Amino acid sequence: MTRGEHAGATPHANATLRPDAAPQVDGFADRVLNVVERIPAGRVMSYGDIAGYLGEGGPRQVGRVMALWGGAVPWWRVIHADGSPPHGHERAAYEQYVGEHTPLRSVGAAVRVDMRVARWSRPSGILDA
Repeated sequence: MTRGEHAGATPHANATLRPDAAPQVDGFADRVLNVVERIPAGRVMSYGDIAGYLGEGGPRQVGRVMALWGGAVPWWRVIHADGSPPHGHERAAYEQYVGEHTPLRSVGAAVRVDMRVARWSRPSGILDA
């Protein structure tokens, strides 16, 4: 497998694509996925954190990349700025957080990661690697 294929990547469930027309990972998407792959277990970054680190795009663009190809990387480590996991994936994310000992503020129906403790704010060297 070459860089940019990201094993296990699946298009977003709402995408209406022919199997032979799956979207290709572009440069921005590859850079987003590269950052996400390096977030350590038990740590998180928000969509905006990733866009800010890359100096391009924004939270929505990062979210789009995650919706299309996030299954190939530790997607549960990319969350909303309020500490909430991706909508519709709360239970699966919660299981990952418990397994990785990710600091939480709340559990149950309203899972929230403690961003003050769990935010990975120094992803130095990611783009150079």
